[in-house]
Amino acid sequence: MLYCCDLLGRVWHSPIIRLYLLAFFIAPVFLHPQCLDFKPPFKPQDDLQFCAMYRNFGCCDSAKDKELMAKFYKIMDNFDYYGYASCAGYVQDLLCQECSPYAAHLFDAEDPSTPIRTLPGLCPDYCSQFWLKCRSTITLLSDDPQLAEAEPDQDRFCQHLELEDPDYCYPHLVSNEQLTQNLGRVRADPEGCLQLCLEEIANGLRNPLAMVYANDGTHRFFIAEQVGLVWTYLPDRSKLEKPFLNITKAVLTSPWEGDERGFLGMTFHPNYKYNRKLYVYYSVEIGFDERIRISEFRVSPSDMNVVDHGSERIILEVDEPASNHNGGMVMFADDGYLYIFTGDGGMAGDPFGKYGNSQNKSALLGKVLRIDVDDNDRGPLYRIPSDNPFVHERGARPEVYAYGVRNMWRCSVDRGDPLTKEGKGRIFCGDVGQNKFEEIDIIEKGRNYGWRAKEGFSCYDKKLCTNSSLDDVLPIYAYPHKMGKSVTGGYVYRGCEYPNLNGMYIFGDFMSGRMMSLQENKNTGQWDYHEICMGMGLTCAFPGLINNYYQYIISFAEDEAGELYFMSTGVPSATSPTGVVYKLVDPSRRAPPRQCHYDPLPVRVKSKLIKFKPKETLTGVELPTKRPNLSMQEEPVRPHPTEYAVSESDKDWLQELMDILKEQEAAAVTTTLPPTTTKPPRHTRRKNRRKKGKHRSESGSASAAVPQNGVVRLAGDEQGRDDRGRVEIFANGEWGTVCDDLWNTKNAAVVCRQLGFRFALKASKHSEFGEGKSLRILLDDVQCEGTEESLLGCQHTGVGMHNCAHYEDAGVICGNSDYVDA
Repeated sequence: MLYCCDLLGRVWHSPIIRLYLLAFFIAPVFLHPQCLDFKPPFKPQDDLQFCAMYRNFGCCDSAKDKELMAKFYKIMDNFDYYGYASCAGYVQDLLCQECSPYAAHLFDAEDPSTPIRTLPGLCPDYCSQFWLKCRSTITLLSDDPQLAEAEPDQDRFCQHLELEDPDYCYPHLVSNEQLTQNLGRVRADPEGCLQLCLEEIANGLRNPLAMVYANDGTHRFFIAEQVGLVWTYLPDRSKLEKPFLNITKAVLTSPWEGDERGFLGMTFHPNYKYNRKLYVYYSVEIGFDERIRISEFRVSPSDMNVVDHGSERIILEVDEPASNHNGGMVMFADDGYLYIFTGDGGMAGDPFGKYGNSQNKSALLGKVLRIDVDDNDRGPLYRIPSDNPFVHERGARPEVYAYGVRNMWRCSVDRGDPLTKEGKGRIFCGDVGQNKFEEIDIIEKGRNYGWRAKEGFSCYDKKLCTNSSLDDVLPIYAYPHKMGKSVTGGYVYRGCEYPNLNGMYIFGDFMSGRMMSLQENKNTGQWDYHEICMGMGLTCAFPGLINNYYQYIISFAEDEAGELYFMSTGVPSATSPTGVVYKLVDPSRRAPPRQCHYDPLPVRVKSKLIKFKPKETLTGVELPTKRPNLSMQEEPVRPHPTEYAVSESDKDWLQELMDILKEQEAAAVTTTLPPTTTKPPRHTRRKNRRKKGKHRSESGSASAAVPQNGVVRLAGDEQGRDDRGRVEIFANGEWGTVCDDLWNTKNAAVVCRQLGFRFALKASKHSEFGEGKSLRILLDDVQCEGTEESLLGCQHTGVGMHNCAHYEDAGVICGNSDYVDA
């Protein structure tokens, strides 16, 4: 025997390798509850009579329980009283493991492509007792010829039923607290970050920013792109080749990354099934003026999947003084009225008028508007609801329902608890902040949401903030810009499939890609915050699930059944086809089978169907198939490594594991960078800082005397931070700068990875970190895929060839966390 502590010590400095070594050698195997249908376990609707040990949580409903009971009696009919007394308990135990939350592992069924065992994996001591007392039941329990052949030999039989991982064998896993504690609850990491998974629903979309349903029983969903196209998707996720709506010629937008103009919102009338009406919110240009427009359309009488484009009626137009802060949400609430959420007009700080647009009730910008569009075929296009709060206030616009909002991006109506209807009708909104805070609000009639007097909970305009007449309502939650800089409002989950998520408000941040949740605390009335992370290890190892998404979270959505989705993209441009729609999945618990079943109404299709082809994949560690037989020399004290006795034959296995984990650590750098962002649990910020004026080299130290071609360094940050700066590259014997023409996050990803960072948080332009006038411009029109070893491996015009000036010097902000440390 030899000791491998030296081997472990050499890799213990790596956080990722240390994590997996701890998980693989010291801790039990990865928790992965899964049923034989390759789905999460559930709480049965009806009590189980036979497999009662799994009545609270497992993989059997009452129908399956009765089936196993019938099989039990059929087997036991072959035995007399003494045989029944000796073996009934064993037979029941073995049959009921199909109901175990870990059934997939016990029956070696976690891989759908491999055959399922006919008997569960047994611990050696239990198997020996079973064989000695009840071997005559083996051929009655299983028709596996290999088991029948092994049945006469105890050692051979028990070896056949042995699992590679002793933590999972029956009955040891029943008493393993680390496997059974918190079973059935949403899994969280040590920092409290909730572990969820995703299912890819649609892809290849250009900035998908709305997904809505018609509520007509067909369970179709309609996805809108910023350019002005809306596509129809059927319940099987196939897409109709002909667009549902195409107003690209009228919509004002551009390919610029971050352009806030375009097709921004869409909703169906609550009585759509009868009046075939829908409403859209989009940007237009009239002469030299930019406006937001709310229009009404009808669906074609001859094709339920196409809008009659000639039916457009303009309900409302509002002049936009600037190209940003266009709002964009339009929806119907439970009262049947149409709600329109406008931005404050743009620029910064709401500079329009004495108090800004948002505090001015005579302006429609910076508001929540409420109008009545029912029965508008004759007479006015909309009416004012009689209970609108400012109908009788002189000078106020009667459409105003609430005011003091900056730029609410994505709002939703709470469907209410499925049983009690508690919370039904509440309107949640994410309001994008200015310099410091993002906030979540619940909209109430006539209330002032504070902008520009306040931003989040803090004062923005101190004079307005101290005004005693402000009477503003505070957000239910606000977060600082170190966590994200552009909130994307979400939904309160009220779907059927994942009961653990009920009542959880799930939202995100466009810039940081952070996914978050709030849960109302009934005792305190406060909202408890939990970050949401993508499940790592085997957490999402279910067929069809993934654990990564594109960084820029654009919007959230519900389907007709109330399940929750979000849309994100790798490049935030209206013309980039990198948009994907994801469904949120809780891998810890599902609803009982058939509880969420529905039968969509048929859809008459006249267009060609495009079958959905998923492109995203699960990311994780593929461990070697052979597991070494390790005997620990002493009880481990975490997080320090301990010594293990390793056989000579296992030394190669351990080296293989180290190689795989090192590759995984290196791969993590690329998989978490654009275009696809794996959202890991959390990463600590970099603590080391560099002195002002020093350059960071590829290795993180001062520049070498003779740098290699392609080496980069960062310069120009006034605070001397080593994670950001102007990009300077060494090529053909000299240092030089990079022009920001075509500069994007893929280019930044290459630079950040060279410097040892996990994330490219920003591709900065316009010499944000100063002009490198003392150097030549060496690269222009750089176009990277994001995986190149250096910028020299990307497309560019040639070293030293450019058509730009130093005021266009490119920069980056990198990090090992998924947000900018301001």
